Formats: sequence, structure tokens, C-alpha cells
Amino acid sequence: MKGTVGSWRDDVIAMIPALRAFAWSLSHNASDADDLVQDTLIKAWTNREKFEIGTNLRAWLFTILRNTYYTTVVRRRREVRDEDGAYAATLTSAANQDWSVAVTAMETALKRLPDEHREALVLVGGAGLTYEEAAEVCGCALGTIKSRVNRARTRLLKLLDAEDAGEALSGNTSGPTLGRP
Repeated sequence: MKGTVGSWRDDVIAMIPALRAFAWSLSHNASDADDLVQDTLIKAWTNREKFEIGTNLRAWLFTILRNTYYTTVVRRRREVRDEDGAYAATLTSAANQDWSVAVTAMETALKRLPDEHREALVLVGGAGLTYEEAAEVCGCALGTIKSRVNRARTRLLKLLDAEDAGEALSGNTSGPTLGRP
């Protein structure tokens, strides 16, 4: 190697045909071989500072490719091949209709909020940002964010037909009901 990033890149590019040939010899599939070479090149580029100039670049790249291949093989052994979906059809899951109804109701209610109220509520309530951080993200005053969050919560509770807004705002884990017994 000549010692510059440009020459290192050129040397790596010159190795691509040999890498493809080696990848195909391992996988026996052109598409998988191309994916393997791509993963190898990404890893090599990401870790280029770890390559010691003066050592064997070809061996370094082939080692990355080989290790990537074997990691993929191990990962695939844990996967269940199910092209026709027969195995998936035998799987069942616990009923989650209540959560599904609640999530759908929440999504619908959130969509009905004004954009700036929804944004403020999601930043503070969903993403966990402080009011100060949310104000910075939105490019507005701290008081404006507090007001938007408060209005969004109040409107959201009305939209969800909360039986006891005070309980929901105080952090009661039962939360607002969805208008159902």
C-alpha cells in the first residue's frame, strides 16, 4: 500500500473480483456472494484505521469475508426455513385484542390533534424529552411547549372519552378508558 486513503481504496477495489470469487466458492450463490462482498467492503471501510500499512491487505479482506460468511451461517442455522408459510401457520399467540383496540383508539385520537400539539406531546410524553429539549427541537419558547403539551393531553383525554381525567393525568396505571365498560 502507498499509505493514503485514496490508494487504500484503489487497492481494495482492485480486490473485488477475487473477493467475489471467494464469496461464491463459500456460498455457491451469486446473490449471496454479492451480499457477502458488500458486507465485507462495508466492514473493511468502517475499520480501515485498524489495518496496518505494510501488512497483507488481501489476507485482511479475505479474513473479514470468511468471518462474515461463518457468522451468517451460524445465524441462518437458528432461522426456520418457511417459504410457503406452513410453519408460521401453526404458530399461535395470546389474544391481544384489548391492546389492539386501545392502540388503534390512541392512534386515531393522536391524528386528530393539531400538528404542533401532537408533536409536543410525542416529544415530551413519548420520546421522553424534557420540556426544555422539546422547546429547542420545535424552535419555540418553553412556555409554548408546556402549553401545547397541556392542551394536547386535555384534548386527547376528551377524544378518548376518559372517565376521570384527573386519574389519568396523575399517573394512574389504569389510564383513561376508551368508553367501554
